[in-house]
Amino acid sequence: MNANQLGFYTLLKKEVMRFWAVLGQTVMAPVVTALLYLLVFAQAMSGRAEVYEGVTYTQFLLPGLVMMTVLQNAFANSSSSLAQSKIMGSLVFLLMAPLGHWEFFFAHVVAGLIRAALVATAMLVVAIPFVDLPIAQPLALIAMFLLAGGSLAVLGIIAGIVSSKFDHLAAFSNFIITPLSFLSGVFYSVHSLPAVWFKASHLNPFFYMIDGFRYGFFGRSDVSIWQSLAWTSGFFIAISAVALWMLMTGYKLRK
Repeated sequence: MNANQLGFYTLLKKEVMRFWAVLGQTVMAPVVTALLYLLVFAQAMSGRAEVYEGVTYTQFLLPGLVMMTVLQNAFANSSSSLAQSKIMGSLVFLLMAPLGHWEFFFAHVVAGLIRAALVATAMLVVAIPFVDLPIAQPLALIAMFLLAGGSLAVLGIIAGIVSSKFDHLAAFSNFIITPLSFLSGVFYSVHSLPAVWFKASHLNPFFYMIDGFRYGFFGRSDVSIWQSLAWTSGFFIAISAVALWMLMTGYKLRK
């Protein structure tokens, strides 16, 4: 194992231990919040809405809530880590370590995916005894989880680099991540929207992440799974290029 590989594993372990130390806050709290959404909406809409034939509203809702929680937690993990390191002044120790931009990038992305996987697993373990949820396309399910969770972890890296105080990070979360999550078809099918909002939804990358993830469970979705994979892959590649450029040039990191 060379110095860069050792640095990658060390940074990955540090990132995992960072959220593991406060597991109740980083994993259990999002699960409780999502399950409250499930309880409220399932009770309110039970028997009133059937999006796909043979699929109850509660079944339709659960995958969307799981993916929304995955997106928010993958973003929160990498963004909070970098922002805290910058603001508290500990980032200099990472910059001095034998870490290339690829190792730095993948350590944060993998840590974000691990946290997102823990949240998704905990939520499904709690909910599945009460909701009959099939898995029709497991490969599509895994692919959408990795692409979507990875995309938000990368977006978190960008937000953490750009933010110079916690208010900036909160603005990213409150004005970008949360609105795009809620307006992505988590609680409804986009086919129920007026024409203008139907077209606008198709410009939201989060819509394809959630719709593609939902396809993994039911084998049905609002758009083709290939379209969801293409949009999500393109989004991941685009923002990864931006994040790697920032890391290579030291943008807002070395000054």
